[in-house]
Amino acid sequence: MTQDKRRRHSSTVVDGVGKSASRAMLRAVGFTDEDFRKPQVGIASTWSNLTPCNMHINGLAEEAAAGADGAGGKSLIFNTITVSDGIANGTEGMKYSLVSREVIADSIETVAGCEGFDGLVAIGGCDKNMPGCMMGLARLDRPSVFVYGGTILPGDNHTDIISVFEAVGAHARGDLDLIEVKQIEETAIPGPGSCGGMYTANTMASAIEAMGMSLPGSSAQNAVSDTKTADCRAAGAAVLALLERDIKPSDIMTREAFENAITVVIALGGSTNAVLHLLAMASTIGVRLDLEDFVEIGKRVPVLADLRPSGHYMMSELVAIGGIQPLMKMLLERGLLHGDCLTVTGQTLAQNLAGVEAYPEGQDIIHAFDNPIKADSHLRILYGNLAPTGAVAKITGKEGTHFTGRARVFHSEEEAQARILDGTVVAGDVLVIRYEGPKGGPGMREMLSPTSAIMGKGLGNDVALITDGRFSGGSHGFVVGHITPEAAEGGPIALVEDGDTITIDAVSNRIELDVPEAELNRRRQQWLQPPLRVQRGVLAKYARAVGSASQGAVTDLPE
Repeated sequence: MTQDKRRRHSSTVVDGVGKSASRAMLRAVGFTDEDFRKPQVGIASTWSNLTPCNMHINGLAEEAAAGADGAGGKSLIFNTITVSDGIANGTEGMKYSLVSREVIADSIETVAGCEGFDGLVAIGGCDKNMPGCMMGLARLDRPSVFVYGGTILPGDNHTDIISVFEAVGAHARGDLDLIEVKQIEETAIPGPGSCGGMYTANTMASAIEAMGMSLPGSSAQNAVSDTKTADCRAAGAAVLALLERDIKPSDIMTREAFENAITVVIALGGSTNAVLHLLAMASTIGVRLDLEDFVEIGKRVPVLADLRPSGHYMMSELVAIGGIQPLMKMLLERGLLHGDCLTVTGQTLAQNLAGVEAYPEGQDIIHAFDNPIKADSHLRILYGNLAPTGAVAKITGKEGTHFTGRARVFHSEEEAQARILDGTVVAGDVLVIRYEGPKGGPGMREMLSPTSAIMGKGLGNDVALITDGRFSGGSHGFVVGHITPEAAEGGPIALVEDGDTITIDAVSNRIELDVPEAELNRRRQQWLQPPLRVQRGVLAKYARAVGSASQGAVTDLPE
């Protein structure tokens, strides 16, 4: 057995005469005698040419491999999957999106566990890549660094993918003709990188950097840039330093690190999906985290970033003024971050931030504490007789903080989308989209198409939408998702009928169905649990294994 503590896992695969067959196989892929004495670093790449978010990641993986090799390791690149939410939204295919998070985690664990990698670099682009990679790294708990593939640049006229979705609604309202919609379609996505606002990809990348699992600056870099190339090389080298000191994800992903991640997500005005994914990541690493933690942290942390979808600016514009590092320093100096948390640099968060310069004078992307976008969190955790175990809303205040309206019930996203576009949905409606939860969907689809249609139709301030599904980071308006228990499990959302009065209060954090308890009991007795929509394949396996959204919708909860 080797005395090299850096080779704790690879030595069991390649050392000794009994492993001659293993070495023979590896010689065929380029190993030399010297390579067998080096720590092996797996480079998990989410490359695919099916989406701009990931089309460039093969090149980034090669840079990370070169960094690991240059620092004395032996790199091996392997792939895991990605799917494209931007392509699949509004279709049955979107049911696979959240499922892909689990498949990514499973595949990284499977490959690294089988091949005996000593350390890992994982590189993600589209939004489920980030938590999927992090969950895989957490399960393995070997020295690791996460790298974000980077943000896309804006399209013509400051457009992005959400501009295209909302153009569909604007066309339905009569504000855009087909030629104008096509012009936006043709120019909104100019090249590689993840969706350009503070949507789920940029939100999760920022959260992971704040947590300490990415190198400083990794979350705020353009996808095609010298800084991103350098970030990948440095990440490969950083794994060797982590191996030397035996610093693992469990040393970094502590309770305090998750609190730092939540704080940064709130300050940036980030996606509701961060709630789901941070709960899942915490569950995987064995850290206690629940919905109430978002409530408590949200009381003291303001929204400071004027970023899309509710704000004006894109991630590339935040990159140009310094990224999230100056914001994190502001939060640290305000006493809102735990500065003593360890990071993948081997230093603490406070040490990493010590030399960071403030944002340039005159910038208005990141507001001062005395002039916040919102004085407390935009992520509202709601409870009430419609969501006994919680729901998640994204309320910036621009859409108001209170809504009472009449229920208009739909049993699928497609049904709701059609009724929005044909004018059936009118001011005063609360759209109820149910049987779209983790089990009921299955897969907990994002309601980006309906929310974009609502905005495009000019109804953003006049209707609300609630669902046991979830929302894209690009969704905005008066929206409430993650309602638990979900309809497929007999949650109260399954009992709502057309015309019922629903009240959403983002100040008292309540979501209530104005129906007498006796009537709800009558409806409950008549409710029949529907069969699973699919009986075989990955969606069926997911539906049978997945837990509640209030616990992160993970598939491997212990018995």
